[in-house]
Amino acid sequence: MKLTFIGASHEVTGSCTLLNACGKNILIDCGMEQGADIYENADLPILPMDIDAILLTHAHIDHSGKIPAMVASGYTGPIYSTEATHSLCKIMLKDSAHIQEFEAKWRNRKARRSGEESYSPIYTMADAEKSLSLFESYPYNEDIEIFGGISISFLDAGHLLGSSSIYIKINEHGKETTLLFSGDLGNVDRPLIRNPEKPTRADYVVIESTYGDRSHGERPDYVSQFTEIIQKTLDRGGNVVIPSFAIGRTQEILYLIRKLKDDGLVKNHGDFPVYVDSPLAIEATEIYSSGLYGYYDEETLALLENGIDPIKFKGLKTAITSEESRAINESNSPCVIISASGMCEAGRIRHHLKHNLWRSESTILFVGYQSEGTLGRAIIDGEKFVSLFGEDIAVRAEIATIDGISGHADRGMLLDWLGALEVPPRCVFVNHGNDAVCDTFATLIQDSLGYKAIAPFSGDAFDLYSGECVEKGVITRVTPKIVNAKKRSSAIFERLMSAGKRLLSVIEQNRGGANKDLARFTSQIEALCDKYEMPDYSKKKK
Repeated sequence: MKLTFIGASHEVTGSCTLLNACGKNILIDCGMEQGADIYENADLPILPMDIDAILLTHAHIDHSGKIPAMVASGYTGPIYSTEATHSLCKIMLKDSAHIQEFEAKWRNRKARRSGEESYSPIYTMADAEKSLSLFESYPYNEDIEIFGGISISFLDAGHLLGSSSIYIKINEHGKETTLLFSGDLGNVDRPLIRNPEKPTRADYVVIESTYGDRSHGERPDYVSQFTEIIQKTLDRGGNVVIPSFAIGRTQEILYLIRKLKDDGLVKNHGDFPVYVDSPLAIEATEIYSSGLYGYYDEETLALLENGIDPIKFKGLKTAITSEESRAINESNSPCVIISASGMCEAGRIRHHLKHNLWRSESTILFVGYQSEGTLGRAIIDGEKFVSLFGEDIAVRAEIATIDGISGHADRGMLLDWLGALEVPPRCVFVNHGNDAVCDTFATLIQDSLGYKAIAPFSGDAFDLYSGECVEKGVITRVTPKIVNAKKRSSAIFERLMSAGKRLLSVIEQNRGGANKDLARFTSQIEALCDKYEMPDYSKKKK
């Protein structure tokens, strides 16, 4: 029996761990890295076609996002998850495939113009569809024999609809060994879903440490905080822009806004409009409302029994098409805009930031973790200007955060979850945390609970009979690219000159066009010139 750590080792994203047991190769999570990369990940020591099963803790892309790539490379085995995780993956993996294909088309357009080699997407929609056909879904707390000598069961991790911790029971050479993968453990007393289910016994535990070095503090009154921020922003005629993860966080926000609307807490703005501008979030909201009763908490079940939809309300609007998204920023009515991505790295949220960051009357409200190196983190850290679509945007909007709304357990909750074990485990492996946090939390586990704890690096492998490390990964830190400001400015200006030459070419192509079309085109060019024309200070009045 051997456990090899591949992804999310001394990093927050890209979860991936390989288990060798009973002659089988089992992958626990297969996630995509998101945000800044700290270390080079070790390659899988085997080919995808030699993996016998994938166990998936939950649907978030940093845990599931590379599954279609595995399928594209030859994986054909089962993918075990909860039913709700399968439902959410149906939209998340397809959305991810769409992004891969779109990026490939964009890069290839550039490659054709510059003579560079073509680019292939990491995976396609067909790969995502094929991977979804491999899912085998089960409820919580059901023993599932996946191979001779190996069975699994899912515990509610309380992080996302259908999220799970996974027990793996192995009987090899007459000896039974139990592994427990925490997955992402949820914060407590959150809307819609239950608290994390506590474990009882395990020989080895792999635990996340996203907030392993901090406490969320005293739980705030989320409804009051949302009310105050929305009230003062609408009063001054601005928009509340909320960068949000499409799945999980968006639905929690809708739950809280429904509650403050039901209680009439925002005054003088009637049923103010709330836009969900993310096709993925809209589809996820429908899944959350689809009656997956085995995953809801008691409060949500009580609402449903009384005929109340917990996350829908009057004034809720959705934007699916690009035209509907653009129309939000063309409206003069103050509103709330919830859009993805949650760390502002991609998606429609960047357009809403472009239209609202420079407006002092608007508020940008962060309700989730912002990784180092992301645009969201830069805004929270006080950047005065940010670049969006090649344009420097001044940050004049109010920047607000609601602390404690994190979907992850904090330090005390993680320790409480581990401390529920009736017998100390042989070892706890700490992953899924920032570089220093993994080491800090491993030390905290040893000091607080007396458990042996290790924070492995990518490529580290452990013999589960002896508990010893039998292979050490090569620790290679990724060197961030430093762009010289002058060179960057020059490169941007060269792009502008190139765009100008292209515009002249387009004008020539329209020679002989209809007068109406030419007049409209001329007006658009003149408006653009009026917007960006610099004053000529050399012509001073005498």
